[in-house]
Amino acid sequence: MSPQRNQIIGAGLFLFLLFLTSCAQSSPSAPAVATRTGIATPTGTFSSPTPILTATVKPTPTVVLQGVGRPDDLAFDQQGRLLFSDEINRTISRLNADGSVTLILRDANGPEGLVPLPDGTLIFAEQETNRIVSLAPGASIPTVLRVLPGTPSTASCKHGVDGIALDPATNTIIVPDSPTGEVYRMSLDGKTFTLLASGIVRPVGAGIDGQGHIYIADECGGAIWRITPAGQPTRIGGFGMPDDVIPDGFGNLLVIDLQPAIHALIRLNLATGQRVILASRGFIEPQGLVIDARGNIYVADDYANIIIEYSPA
Repeated sequence: MSPQRNQIIGAGLFLFLLFLTSCAQSSPSAPAVATRTGIATPTGTFSSPTPILTATVKPTPTVVLQGVGRPDDLAFDQQGRLLFSDEINRTISRLNADGSVTLILRDANGPEGLVPLPDGTLIFAEQETNRIVSLAPGASIPTVLRVLPGTPSTASCKHGVDGIALDPATNTIIVPDSPTGEVYRMSLDGKTFTLLASGIVRPVGAGIDGQGHIYIADECGGAIWRITPAGQPTRIGGFGMPDDVIPDGFGNLLVIDLQPAIHALIRLNLATGQRVILASRGFIEPQGLVIDARGNIYVADDYANIIIEYSPA
């Protein structure tokens, strides 16, 4: 074999080995694919006893109120201003656009859940008396709409009514009667009162999606209950102490869990069962939960004395 031919073969072998080395370096290995970050895995189902809560891309937090009373339940009035009840200090107040706070009402009976109506009337729950009342625009004394069946007490999980919600499709109020474990539908004047579900340990919060499904937070039962328009209940377990629940309009539930070991805002995907923690830092006992028209989420923590706005991530 001639020296020239040897040189040609040697050069060819060198180029071939260089090509193999390049391919090996550029090909992704199996472990690299399996350990990618930012990919949430389904962890919770309707029968899951203890879901694993995974981190996700966090929404951006902004403290909109701090050190003013003990904010509890939240709602928006017809002008888009944030209303908040304060059961500890027995008040209902409004957060104005300039950051100031306006006192709306002092109510010794412990105001909780809020439902503003288009005409300016405010329907709200009183925890100490376990009744639903309304406050007309400009009024200083609320009108009793309905005394609920349950008898509130200081016993564990037997406190009075907490959250309520407006069902816009039927123009009625969804009322969890916390001491009895029952959920009712009430007309705006309080005259019609229909039982929807019973057997819940302590229903405290309510939310309604666009299809008419009602979601109830069971604080002492560690679950969220879904009630179909036909009245069929389904238990979604695996929570600590859920206090409030709202559908986000994208197939998810936003849930406030105030159990000390969790104290978080959680998002549950109803189709997959996937649960992720959206926020927990800065919370002590998160309570109120509401979403504005732009998708911003507001959470009130009465023990931390704050209301935080989370912009969508």
